[in-house]
Amino acid sequence: MESSLKAEQNHQGEQKLVLRGELALLVIVLINSFGVVLMLHSGSGISAISSVPYAFSKVLPFFTLGTWTYIFQGILVLSLLIMRKKFVPQYLFSFVVGFFFGIFVDIHKSWIDLLPQTMALRVAYFVISYLTLCVGIALSNRCKMPIVPTDLFPREVSAITKILYSRVKVTFDVCCLAVTAILTFAVLGRIDGLGIGTVLAAFTMGKVIGKIGEAMDRHLEFVSFLSR
Repeated sequence: MESSLKAEQNHQGEQKLVLRGELALLVIVLINSFGVVLMLHSGSGISAISSVPYAFSKVLPFFTLGTWTYIFQGILVLSLLIMRKKFVPQYLFSFVVGFFFGIFVDIHKSWIDLLPQTMALRVAYFVISYLTLCVGIALSNRCKMPIVPTDLFPREVSAITKILYSRVKVTFDVCCLAVTAILTFAVLGRIDGLGIGTVLAAFTMGKVIGKIGEAMDRHLEFVSFLSR
């Protein structure tokens, strides 16, 4: 009894590691754009949050995947402004972050496409990309900085509607998959960009992000110029 009480006191007295949100945001842009492209390279399908831009890059290829990514993110930001019924400056900053995210998608694609592909490597690529995206999105929800609109959208919809984040995230991902499937099938005659990995990620990522976020909350604290 005494030992358990001491353990509880030690746990309560444990100090959290304080990190700068600005640095976390840079990491988020780098690893999330990496995760999106690596998942696509794994052959298991692109991540749900990037499936719609990917579909448009295939149907209307005069823009790159990165360009379609920040166009899609701009639409998400506009949708949030309509839902809020007011101008939110953070949403504009979020779009700027999304612009750089799109640029890094194209940068990562230029070298990831050169990686070898075997069955074992494809599985490894998917696992790495899946976990990378989960960590990146969990960081996005806590860094106290404007974040990529595809990460911002489900978080803000959850706050506006008071619906549990994991439910909103799963619904958002499934809707992205549906749009991608319909668009590519209607124009290309086949469903492109979606695979077993895409579906698995769409239905499980929200819960995994929640678990990773809970672990971060126990050990990390973020500060930024916006939190002052």
